[in-house]
Amino acid sequence: MELRVFTEPQQGATYDDLLAVARTAEELGFGAFFRSDHYLGMGTEGLPGPSDAWVTLAGLARDTSTIRLGTMMTSATFRHPGPLAISVAGVDQMSGGRVELGIGAGWFEAEHTKYGIPFPPTGERFDRFEEQLEVVTGLWATPLGGDGFSFEGRHYQVTDSPGLPKPVQTDGRRGGPPVLIGGLGKKRTPALAARFADEFNLPFVDEATTEAQFGRVRAACEAADRDPATMTWSNALVLCVGADEAEVERRAAAIGRDKDELRENGLAGTPQEVVDKIGRYAALGAERVYLQVLDLTDLDHLRLVARDVMPHVGR
Repeated sequence: MELRVFTEPQQGATYDDLLAVARTAEELGFGAFFRSDHYLGMGTEGLPGPSDAWVTLAGLARDTSTIRLGTMMTSATFRHPGPLAISVAGVDQMSGGRVELGIGAGWFEAEHTKYGIPFPPTGERFDRFEEQLEVVTGLWATPLGGDGFSFEGRHYQVTDSPGLPKPVQTDGRRGGPPVLIGGLGKKRTPALAARFADEFNLPFVDEATTEAQFGRVRAACEAADRDPATMTWSNALVLCVGADEAEVERRAAAIGRDKDELRENGLAGTPQEVVDKIGRYAALGAERVYLQVLDLTDLDHLRLVARDVMPHVGR
């Protein structure tokens, strides 16, 4: 099981806050540093204010050296697919090939209305999402010196694009960096994952839901004549670990959550409790867990996990 760090900067973070977490995660041996892609805090002002995911990752690409970097998840409503392909490829170059693109259809209407971003109805958002996946991965995979990439969709049209710049990574399923898709949709989400994703992720769900949705995606892979073993399977869960009960309670209070609720719905409790719960997700097929770290000032939290959890779950 690989452990990765996942942050929510819209809740309040400076670039330096994120850099401190990313560098600490790198030093401790976590597999990746991911951040959300949101422009509005949820239940908070989120001071000093939102930051752009790909601007942040560009900075981290130069300010870190080995840890992988990515989004969970970039909203397809925020950017046109051509510029998104350019941004991700550019950050991949800047990082020496350490970038992963987590991408979804978008869901948080308020951040769209607050910042003047169109928010189509659900069906149209998924249609646009599918076309974005076609365009972004198509641009990356277009051979140099060829006829270029063209696409004629309902929402996006591309004509004879050179598909530049090229990312460093070319071994993703679609010929570029790894693509992550996630969510609980029962039909379109599994089908899109089977076609486009290197990794399927489930955010903040229990073991029964994980088992059921992993099963749907495996079935979609088989229907698409894809071996499900070529997919990486992962979960994202909020983190709240303490060396003792008092420390668990203190960390839960720091993020405004109840420790018992976190035990039920996240990875919370003593290191052994967390090791045991990660093991149950592993038994369902999960190969990675994204640890949602909400208190970015508490770097000792990561140190505790690296010392007392990571050695007992594989890496």
